[in-house]
Amino acid sequence: MNLRSIVWKEMWQRPTAMLASLLAILLGVAALVAIRHVTVFSQQEIGRQLDSLGANILILPKGVSLSDYYSADRNGQTLPEEHVSEIMLAGLPGVEKVSPRLAIPVEIQGQTATLTGILPQQEFQSRAAWQTATLFTKRKHTGCKKVCGTKPATSTPDSLVTERTIEKLASTEAVVGAELAATLKVKPGDELTLLGEKFQVAAVLPAGGTVDDGRVFAHLHTVQRLSKAGEVVSAIEVLGCCEDAAGQLVPQLSALLPDSKVVTISHVVQTQVGVNRLMAGVCLFVLIVLAAVGGGTVLSTISANVRERRREIGTLMALGATPGLVSRLFLLKATWVGLAGGMMGAIIGTILAVCLGPHWAGVRVLPLFDLCVIACVGAWLLTVAAAWWPSRQAARLDPCVCFQET
Repeated sequence: MNLRSIVWKEMWQRPTAMLASLLAILLGVAALVAIRHVTVFSQQEIGRQLDSLGANILILPKGVSLSDYYSADRNGQTLPEEHVSEIMLAGLPGVEKVSPRLAIPVEIQGQTATLTGILPQQEFQSRAAWQTATLFTKRKHTGCKKVCGTKPATSTPDSLVTERTIEKLASTEAVVGAELAATLKVKPGDELTLLGEKFQVAAVLPAGGTVDDGRVFAHLHTVQRLSKAGEVVSAIEVLGCCEDAAGQLVPQLSALLPDSKVVTISHVVQTQVGVNRLMAGVCLFVLIVLAAVGGGTVLSTISANVRERRREIGTLMALGATPGLVSRLFLLKATWVGLAGGMMGAIIGTILAVCLGPHWAGVRVLPLFDLCVIACVGAWLLTVAAAWWPSRQAARLDPCVCFQET
């Protein structure tokens, strides 16, 4: 009988204590891996938002609690569409583009999606009152670090991904996000039925890694008519032409629209950074708990096992087993518990993060192989370190003393 078979027989005959240690390691590793996965991808999402700000000011209904900047229009509350006219006629400096949106849930071919009504920029250009108010305003841009209005207009639907606006969109056309298009198996030129009316797919957006991948966009007024929502919007996105326009525009827009909530991407990023710091602190706390509970459980389990098996240990040593062999006997047991708990915990934690990450933090989470390996190695080191002292105590037992015990 070799060392591995002895350990396996011992664990098979007395599984309760080992299962308690395994469960403690498994739960700790699962929680740590899940939280770390969400934190990593949440930090990446912050970087992506900072790299492509798009619409950097968002106007929402007063009672909305903001959790995710780019899905904030799915709040179920609405604003009067006339707020768009008020913004345009006010001629506030720093306003380059305005994009009102109305988001409603729909079912398309058995799939749940979000139908988002948008107002193309051609509608703004066709209203002489808005253009006159903007062109003849006496206010000047101050503090701008880049020239206002020099960015060429993007006429393709792809501008929805970066600039959050689209130049042209007919009342019978729809633009479908990449993920939803793949699910529905549609391509440009196909037809979709939305709220009982047929639309032609004008374009399929490239994947942007945001909630827009699962949306379908149509003309705002068409969505208002089909949904019978009236002349309302869920949110108004404002693209400031100046890097520091948000600092000036927020109080001006708040004064102009006192019944609305005005937020900027910087507010959301600061909030998300705070959440990420909290999650990092939670990771550290879980790590400490894992070390304390998991390590303590393994330590007490191995120590109890040494006390219960004193006569068997004495017999092994009387038959010629060396202190090193006895020590390895308990360290191997701890190794199996640590690796099994670490691997199972890493798998469960990864599955939880991938499945629940979009609901927890509004970000897409993918498995991180390196993190799982680190978690497994860390669990193994923790259990071996916890089992080292009782294994050394077992190796120092005197066989004669063990046989004298009753």
